[in-house]
Amino acid sequence: MNVIGIRKEDKNKWEKRTPLIPKHVGELIKEHNLKFIIQSSDLRAFSDNEYQKEGAIIQKDLDKADVIFAVKEIPPNLISQKIYIFFSHVIKGQKYNMPMLKKIIDEKATLIDYEKIVDSAGRRLIFFGNWAGLSGMNEILWAYGQRMLKIEGIKTPFLNLKHTFEYEDIQEEKRYFKKLSNEIQRDGLEFPLICGFAGYGNVSKGAQAIYDILPVIEIDPNDLKSFSEKGEFSKKHVYKVVFKEEHLVEPNDPDMKFDLQDYYKYGLEKYHSKFYEYLPYLTILVNAIFWSNKYPRLIKKEEFKPFVKEGNRLKLIGDISIDIEGAIEGSLRSTKPDNPVITYDPFTDTATNGFKKNGMPIVAIDNLPCELPRESSSSFSSTLIKYVKDIAKADFSVKFNDLDLPSEIKNAIIVYQGNLTSNYTYLKEYL
Repeated sequence: MNVIGIRKEDKNKWEKRTPLIPKHVGELIKEHNLKFIIQSSDLRAFSDNEYQKEGAIIQKDLDKADVIFAVKEIPPNLISQKIYIFFSHVIKGQKYNMPMLKKIIDEKATLIDYEKIVDSAGRRLIFFGNWAGLSGMNEILWAYGQRMLKIEGIKTPFLNLKHTFEYEDIQEEKRYFKKLSNEIQRDGLEFPLICGFAGYGNVSKGAQAIYDILPVIEIDPNDLKSFSEKGEFSKKHVYKVVFKEEHLVEPNDPDMKFDLQDYYKYGLEKYHSKFYEYLPYLTILVNAIFWSNKYPRLIKKEEFKPFVKEGNRLKLIGDISIDIEGAIEGSLRSTKPDNPVITYDPFTDTATNGFKKNGMPIVAIDNLPCELPRESSSSFSSTLIKYVKDIAKADFSVKFNDLDLPSEIKNAIIVYQGNLTSNYTYLKEYL
């Protein structure tokens, strides 16, 4: 039986999440006689004492653990010949994590990535995405309120919002939004707010769940231009538009119709972005799509230039998915919860902290779920728990083909005993 270790998160002061909460650790100990070592942490949202009460061992290190669960990446100098499970952020060949991947290979370790634990249809089974949306939408509207005041001198009801981490819990956040909704319905907004959501997955659903507390009217993407040009806005409502792939891109061949599976297969080979045509009619853009360099960008750097002039309707971009210079190419760097905004200047290709004139403010927080650490950890843990017993009982010394694990977990093994598995050999070119 493998000894399970839970690593303390130390990427930054905001990372208070844990992959398995004390309650679930206690259940696994009692029901399956598993052994847990918890690396002591003063930062984690759940205290050492909470884990100890459930029967876990608290230690300063995880030297005696066989399988180590974490949330964020593990520094290369701490990697040894063990089994690791965390969000590795290597599957796109991310340059900044290649030294870590190389160290895992050199140490003949094993890496399982939560991001690749999917069902037969490719849908992720273990994720924080909805919590990124729940947290991020609040930060985006907080930033909108600040931007309107600091750049245009206009007070809006959104000035009453706090940062997500300043709320006691998600329920308090929702209560604030209910008050905000009542205020909008009572007093109205001076200017119309049209928020566009790029994507419709877990991240987008989380963001929409918060936005929908407001008095929302939804607009079909195909009606956005005509609706906006008519100018018949209700001051006592906000508006939302949800964009799917068919709205984001179009085939290079004008005689070809959009086909979703064809787009997934060929990406940039056969399709280009057409999202630019919607931007003049949005007030806020929320980016919640999965992106890799196989696909067109949502907004290229040069496409920002028309939208940084005074009087332009597009006021802010909330890059919840945050791939550096990715789908939103002007996201030059990520931000932190207490300083969530950069302003991108497309004429100098630079980004400065905070709000500046003649630039596009972008909310680019790189680990939004950490702003609701107890709740997001509890949700994540409730899904992960069902796989822990099988991982604890697995014999990781056998050949890969003989390894007995649920297919969802086995398919998520990127490195096994120091070798890239067949699904991930493409990563050699990035190493």
